[in-house]
Amino acid sequence: MSLMVLGTSSHAGKSSITAGICRILSDRGIPVAPFKAQNMSLNSYITEEGAEIGIAQATQAFAARARPVAEMNPVLLKPKGNSVSQVVLLGKPWKDTKIGDYYQETEFLLNEAVAAYDRLKTEYTNIIVEGAGGAAEVNLYDRDIANIQLAKRLRIPIILVADIERGGVFAQVYGTIALLPDDVRPLVKGIVVNKFRGDAELFASGRRILEELTGVPVLGVVPWLKLGIPEEDSLSLGDKVPAVREVRVAVIRYPHIANFTDFSLLEEAASVEYVLPGTELDSYDAVILPGTKNTVRDLACLWSSGAAEQVRAYAKTNRPVIGVCGGYQMLGESIIDNAIEGDVVAEYAGLGLLPVTTRFDRYDKVTRQVRRESSGFGPVLSRVKDAAGYEIHSGLSTVSGRTAFADEGAVDAGGLIFGTYMHGLFANAGMVDALVGYLAEQKKVAYTPVSEAGDPYAVLARHLEGCLDVEQILALATGCVPAA
Repeated sequence: MSLMVLGTSSHAGKSSITAGICRILSDRGIPVAPFKAQNMSLNSYITEEGAEIGIAQATQAFAARARPVAEMNPVLLKPKGNSVSQVVLLGKPWKDTKIGDYYQETEFLLNEAVAAYDRLKTEYTNIIVEGAGGAAEVNLYDRDIANIQLAKRLRIPIILVADIERGGVFAQVYGTIALLPDDVRPLVKGIVVNKFRGDAELFASGRRILEELTGVPVLGVVPWLKLGIPEEDSLSLGDKVPAVREVRVAVIRYPHIANFTDFSLLEEAASVEYVLPGTELDSYDAVILPGTKNTVRDLACLWSSGAAEQVRAYAKTNRPVIGVCGGYQMLGESIIDNAIEGDVVAEYAGLGLLPVTTRFDRYDKVTRQVRRESSGFGPVLSRVKDAAGYEIHSGLSTVSGRTAFADEGAVDAGGLIFGTYMHGLFANAGMVDALVGYLAEQKKVAYTPVSEAGDPYAVLARHLEGCLDVEQILALATGCVPAA
């Protein structure tokens, strides 16, 4: 059997509920895998085979104790601007398309998604399917391969997740169920009210009213919980409230920021703030230029906003400036664009902080998992032996100086400015401790190293077990109630 988790809106918490159910099933010895037919996100992950999938499906796979594979997210849309998205099909770039043209491929992509689901089901038997956005997008019903069209094909039980924190939960739930197509509405077998703040018992009458209005049981009210799990997309950036800590790190939030989940573990050690280009930087102890889906346009944003000169001035203050992927490319001397980011061959000035030149000559995309030894050069890199991560990038960078890692990246003569193509650099506890430990020493403040021992998926599973009717959910997911 399988189970589908739909939401009343984007950011209702479908991804975390899906991950939690995956871990609960895994804890009971039930094989399970996550699945999302279509995801739209610039936060992605590279599998062992070099396939690119949404970060949420990778984290759900970790929760399920399963190996992430392309079938878990067969269609990934990566917005590039001007209503154009890159379509990643079964882990590989397929084509760039405008949304209107994309919808012409609905039947083909739905068949590809169902075939991927069937392959997963053959291996794992139990699949927890996550929908996308809100389930009741009536204008999209004929081409919604992540929710309605998929539900019609799979015919599996559905639970509906609503976000009470944003208000209007009764309208969310009742309106969504009422608007579902007649052949999908009966599949809704349960409601989960998510992100409740305060005493959940105070919502007892609300549960009863929802059940009376919809005829569907409320399977639980989930209290709000801060999770140490990477976020699915940029919607969550607006919800981030940096912890109050002695060490402050600025991450430049340019328009096409990608894979900001790189800094989830760093957020546990420092006060990490995602700042708009042009924000004053002098009060921060380090500045990071993250990945981007459009290096040339975000580089232009840095120059036009004054942020480029701010970063250049900041680099002269003997404090770390670090670039990851597209941010690494921007720190170099120039970017030569041979029609990758547009139709005109052009050369763009980088920030000139690293001896690097990047060329975009072909559409080829590097996607691979990596582990590299540190060069050991400078006050930060000397504190870490190696790091693991993954690469997702176009372009070839030529380094005329010292590399930051074995045969990759670059570091300046002082050792405090460095860049790398390695996403996930700061998912390594050793790298977090190297940077924040150094900064804490400079400020003469105490620092407790971060730990890799904690398991956020176990925390999430116990949290859900304490507030949901888990046995009923397991019955829906597996077709029978397993022994506790």
